[in-house]
Amino acid sequence: MRVLALDHGSARCGCALSDTTGTLASPIEPVLRPETKAGIARLRELVAERKVDRIIVGLPLSLSGGDSEQTREARAFADKLRAALGPQVPVELFDERFTTTIAASSEGRESEDSRAAAVLLDDWLARHGHEHWGSDE
Repeated sequence: MRVLALDHGSARCGCALSDTTGTLASPIEPVLRPETKAGIARLRELVAERKVDRIIVGLPLSLSGGDSEQTREARAFADKLRAALGPQVPVELFDERFTTTIAASSEGRESEDSRAAAVLLDDWLARHGHEHWGSDE
């Protein structure tokens, strides 16, 4: 199983991909203008090329846990992805608070957006990976 995490932004969408064991989250090339036809087409290609089984979209809740304009945009983007991909690839929202801050303090050749997506995916794998890959716990 492979999971693709997306750190949504209107200009650029950071992307990170899990390995097939659900152990590693690696940042990959971001997708530009993800809400356009070309952006959605690129995400569909990425899902097919990388054999993605599930997508996690970062949900930018406010510090108090409430919605903001960015939160509403992320929810709308997730809905658009669901419509484009159909039921074969579940699209899930996951709290992304602090991922950009953590990514900004990390180093790497990848874009900060994709490093933020990797932080998001690491967190999701730690919390939910056992549900999909099994666990010794």
